[in-house]
Amino acid sequence: MGSSKFVIVVAAIAALSGLLFGYDTGVISGALLFMRTQFHLTPEGEGRVVSGVLFGATFSSMVSGRLTDRFGRKRVILGTALLFAIGSILTAFASSVSLLVAGRVVLGLAIGVASFAAPLYISEMSPAKIRGSLVAMNQLAITIGILLSYVVDYAFSSTGNWPMMVALGAVPAVMLAIGILFLPESPRWLILNNRETQAAEVLKRIRGTEQVSEELTEIKAALSEEKGDWREFFSPHLRKALIVGVGLGLFQQFTGINTVIYYAPSIYKLAGMTSDSGSILATAGVGLVNVIMTVVALLLIDRAGRRPLLTIGNIGMGLSLAALSLSFLLHADAQVLKWVGVGSTLVYVAFFAISLGPVFWVMISEIYPLRIRGFAMSFATAMSWLSNMIVSYTFPMLLANLGVGITFGIYTIITIASLAFAILLVPETKGLSLEQIERQERSGTLH
Repeated sequence: MGSSKFVIVVAAIAALSGLLFGYDTGVISGALLFMRTQFHLTPEGEGRVVSGVLFGATFSSMVSGRLTDRFGRKRVILGTALLFAIGSILTAFASSVSLLVAGRVVLGLAIGVASFAAPLYISEMSPAKIRGSLVAMNQLAITIGILLSYVVDYAFSSTGNWPMMVALGAVPAVMLAIGILFLPESPRWLILNNRETQAAEVLKRIRGTEQVSEELTEIKAALSEEKGDWREFFSPHLRKALIVGVGLGLFQQFTGINTVIYYAPSIYKLAGMTSDSGSILATAGVGLVNVIMTVVALLLIDRAGRRPLLTIGNIGMGLSLAALSLSFLLHADAQVLKWVGVGSTLVYVAFFAISLGPVFWVMISEIYPLRIRGFAMSFATAMSWLSNMIVSYTFPMLLANLGVGITFGIYTIITIASLAFAILLVPETKGLSLEQIERQERSGTLH
């Protein structure tokens, strides 16, 4: 197998983590309609069930950097596959709200680690010229997982069989566990752990050449310049990287994406759709748009660059959120409201999928030095999951107390702030090797 094809296979297998991430976060949108009836869930109860995943993800993402640095990228991804399978089965057989939340927390533990271990692994395996596209493949897998969950939700919506909806998540978990066993460890992690001979063999395999001494020297030189302490993450020369990573993570969630991913059928019912199946089918349209536009992002991110996609995406997201908010605030006609509800969420997801969706994961896999990359990525990821948990837990209560119009008006304002952040602070890393990015950060020339 050619080197480029092998790297793509490596990225595709690792990205199964993303598919599981997407499936287990998206499946709740349809399952919740039936859980609500069976368990007599209040708005606060719905928030607990949905945010159980996010609580687990927030916790595990805080420690996942240390796990990947100690045990390696490959073994940690294998561990998450097993957790995904256990969480899916535990949730499916839950007989009470407490067990339901517990199963969701286990899934969250897996998601929190996988959400950054996979892009980290892919980034460290990929050549600079296609790194953005390959890391974005993980985001594509997330959107495919979400779409798959919507299709499964719809397939079982006529019977209300929500346990089967969540149990099927164990299937890709087993596929990931088998696939990751056949992949090599990250060469950068091997060098970090003084296993240079093995690192050279992996680099020869993934680069398709025996001439890897220059890349080995570059990686070792970058390591020798680092202090080797997690506190470097907060040092002056990395202050911008800290702000960019955490800021993108917060904006990715506080602009409201997962209110659509988790609660789209509920939003559509508020907009006038009457049947559960119809609402879930409309939500599948959201999932399809998410996949298609993520493919577009994958094709553009190494050509157009990271910052232009963020700029365009935030503008489109802001306009679609404003349309949704105003249609409810102005009490649009019921038929108009129904189509604005569906149309605005489709447009919003399309622009998110080419911007904040993939760019956050690509950027945090690029902008931190190797020795602290695990800690730094886990910190940024934890901030993203914490904000995701806050948004998902509060959304049902915001709807109940403020209504759809004001709630999405708040998300519109946050999206305007996200646009300003992207224009003023996010650097462009297109075409640079990880070591070049690090050198430019040290010299203050990364813009």
